[in-house]
Amino acid sequence: MDNSTKTEKNVVTMSDYHSHSGYAALSLVEAYWDALSAGREMPKRAEIDPRGIESALEYAFILERVAPGVARMRIAGSHLHDIMGMEARGMPLTAFFQQDVRIRIAGLLEEVFQTPATAEIKMICEAEHGEPSLDARMILLPLKSDLGDVSRILGCLVCRGPLGNVPRRFDVADIKVRKLGKAASLQPEPKPLHIPQIQGFAESQTDFVSLTPQQCDEDGSAKKRPPYLRLIKSE
Repeated sequence: MDNSTKTEKNVVTMSDYHSHSGYAALSLVEAYWDALSAGREMPKRAEIDPRGIESALEYAFILERVAPGVARMRIAGSHLHDIMGMEARGMPLTAFFQQDVRIRIAGLLEEVFQTPATAEIKMICEAEHGEPSLDARMILLPLKSDLGDVSRILGCLVCRGPLGNVPRRFDVADIKVRKLGKAASLQPEPKPLHIPQIQGFAESQTDFVSLTPQQCDEDGSAKKRPPYLRLIKSE
């Protein structure tokens, strides 16, 4: 990685991180990113010091956003070169994935840059043509550039097991996204509440009853009923 921005302030002791299932490098890189954030939304690219993640450098990489959904490797560790069987610098991140999931990864990159958010991807590569199956994980952690925009990503990719013939490309098994800052506090719009109609003081409605021909006058209106009371006048 680029050592031009080394300062003692950027070297964070990570002696308390824990390995898990062979993915210790992911824990180290994420803990380093969290420590540099120090309560902020995210650290700056200039604050990243390779000495802070020395034991995970071969798995680490830095991406630069060059177009919507496209981020290329500016720096890539040797483990990524081994997976591709060639120099990984300059490649888009989608080159590590199978063709049918690249659009999904492009959308994920935009979510990480624009929201902003962090992402963890569980990856699999099925056994085929005599090659062994592979499990891998990747984390994507956004960084601010010197201009203050979110256009860089600190990442880490760990693939377990023998690679076989390379390049190996992966499918996506699961993606977890964690929103940062203000985006994390935004709640989805509440569903409209169903408010039942409440019958207050209004009188109940009477049902409509059709009239028979015997109950109607010639003009179709209802016949007037005779009054209940009659006034009888006597002389």
